[in-house]
Amino acid sequence: MSGFLAKYRSVADLPKVIPVFPLGGVLLLPRAQLPLNVFEPRYLAMVDDALGGDRVIGMIQPDGEEAVALEADSGAHPPLVRVGCAGRITSYAETADGRITMMLTGLCRFAVAREIETDTPYRKVIPDYEPYADDLSASMEENLVDREALLTALRAYLDANELTADWGEINAASSEQLVNSLAMLSPYGPEDKQALLEAPALTGRAELLVALTERALSGRSGMPTTRLQ
Repeated sequence: MSGFLAKYRSVADLPKVIPVFPLGGVLLLPRAQLPLNVFEPRYLAMVDDALGGDRVIGMIQPDGEEAVALEADSGAHPPLVRVGCAGRITSYAETADGRITMMLTGLCRFAVAREIETDTPYRKVIPDYEPYADDLSASMEENLVDREALLTALRAYLDANELTADWGEINAASSEQLVNSLAMLSPYGPEDKQALLEAPALTGRAELLVALTERALSGRSGMPTTRLQ
């Protein structure tokens, strides 16, 4: 472990209260990178405050379609799903029109222990990292992932939808990078994304990703062509 990740050796090193960014269908996983384009005033304030503090934000989904719709109302506090993932802002830039583009690097999943009252325009929770403490170290299941099955499913999906991929980049990625990046980039719905997030181990996430991809092949829904992170 190197760089900024080295400071997070145990869950005790993670913040006890974190702001949360509820986004339906968006997935962040440990050691993977999520680009974000922030423009709503409440979340611009959240990023400003995070940059002035520990730089950690929790990505989490609203719980259900109705909750996703309610989240668009800045005064509403729709229910959240049980599990999210904390990430650190590792790069950011301000645009001329007042937006912030940033990269969030995943640290550790968390269960929402409790949402707290706050006078900020954004929401905060007390996270319980303990069930996911192993996220802070590189996966021990690298060699157990059925990489060939994953690549076979990906190749079939891309071919079926007449899409392309950078196979040099894919082949150079570690199994953890490959599984987590493909899970994050996948076009599946919020419930499937949540299942990928909550998969207890890397091998389980890989197997679920293959199953979802095989299911999608019958529907022939398109997958965006995106570089691995």
